[in-house]
Amino acid sequence: MTQSRILTWTVGAGLAAGLLLRAVPASAQEKGDEHPWNVSVSAGRVQMEGDFPTKGGLIAPVRLGYDLSDWWTFEGGLFVAPYLGQRKIKGHQNPDGSFVISTPLEASHTTGYGATLDALFHFTPWKRVDPFLTIGVMGIGFTDDFNDTTHDQYSSGLRAGGGVIYNINDEWGVRADFRGAFDSFTEKGTVNSEVDVGVRYVFGAHVAPDYHVGGGPKDSDADGLTDDEEINIYHTNPFDPDTDHDGLNDYDEVKVYHTDPLNPDTDYDGLKDGAEVFTYHTDPTKRDTDGGGVADGHEVIEDHTNPLDPTDDLILFTLNIQFDYDKSVIKPEYFKELDVIGLTMRRDPGSTGRIEGHCDKLKKSKKDYNDQLSERRAKACLDYLAAKCGIEASRMVAVGYGFSRPKAANDVNNGNPVNRRVEVYIRKSDGGAAKMTDTVHTEPVPAKK
Repeated sequence: MTQSRILTWTVGAGLAAGLLLRAVPASAQEKGDEHPWNVSVSAGRVQMEGDFPTKGGLIAPVRLGYDLSDWWTFEGGLFVAPYLGQRKIKGHQNPDGSFVISTPLEASHTTGYGATLDALFHFTPWKRVDPFLTIGVMGIGFTDDFNDTTHDQYSSGLRAGGGVIYNINDEWGVRADFRGAFDSFTEKGTVNSEVDVGVRYVFGAHVAPDYHVGGGPKDSDADGLTDDEEINIYHTNPFDPDTDHDGLNDYDEVKVYHTDPLNPDTDYDGLKDGAEVFTYHTDPTKRDTDGGGVADGHEVIEDHTNPLDPTDDLILFTLNIQFDYDKSVIKPEYFKELDVIGLTMRRDPGSTGRIEGHCDKLKKSKKDYNDQLSERRAKACLDYLAAKCGIEASRMVAVGYGFSRPKAANDVNNGNPVNRRVEVYIRKSDGGAAKMTDTVHTEPVPAKK
């Protein structure tokens, strides 16, 4: 009994010292909106093992917790079980045949008290419903001695369990707990269990309402434009700071860079406005920032040249060829433009060509169909240059982009003939600058696709 008493008081003293030490720097450690300290007051029932000197009874725990992190809480507590009735478990028969029931408890009842220290692991920290598991130690004592020499009046041991917290708000919550404990390291082990429910209060979590009156027009998405401006002038989304999702907020588009907040690629060069400003440092309102003849997007995506240096642009021929509906046959009136391209490539036998087909977009245009059609038309140009101009097919590649790379906006009913085009990019063998004097531009001709 002496060893158990020493161990119990050691646990209790360690618990008290730990709580005091944690309390001293608490205000210095708290930062931002963190509120790590909480207290819980509960009531429940403790049930003793069948051969223990007392029966079960009511128990009232008080717990002080500290959130070490979102997932872990350390919780120290004190408890009292005010009335634990004696259990009649011993008896013997007298020589005269009478049977006497004895009790291991000197009084008709006793009071239990003690201290606990638990670690709680939360599965869904600070959600509305917060289940947790616990493991810890406890020390327990009784106000009366036991006649039963197999049990200590004071003991300590391990315990584990779990529970759930229902957070009503940031400040208040209700909780239910279960613990199973194994008491006494020195004498006969005793198992007991505890179930309790209570309320939990988080210190400092209550924030008083901050009432203030603000003036000025409403700006719901905080992009710098008022809701009225966005709705009635710019037709942007007042609840989305970047309506076209191009990397520039609506305010910067209309007030700083003068781009279209409803079009992610204002100049139709193949690069989003935000990428032009922040990544490539090109002008989002100019399709060809360096004036070298090739659009910024093509330089970046296909050519891997510098969109700020006109000397490295490829030679570009733009052909607005009118094809018959659903056909890829080149009409004779366009042969002379292709002959100029063939002559340019013959003069530089080491040059290579990339032939790109493009379409415009109507309301009922299908992407897959237009991709294939534009590729067939680009291939028709490649075949002409190979067959009629003597350019090796291995020096050229034909691709179709359908309506995915327009030069200008499309009308949903009539399309846009500017976007119905074939572009031929020639990379010179010496890597020299492109000369746009070689470029052929034919006038757009309205036609069916």
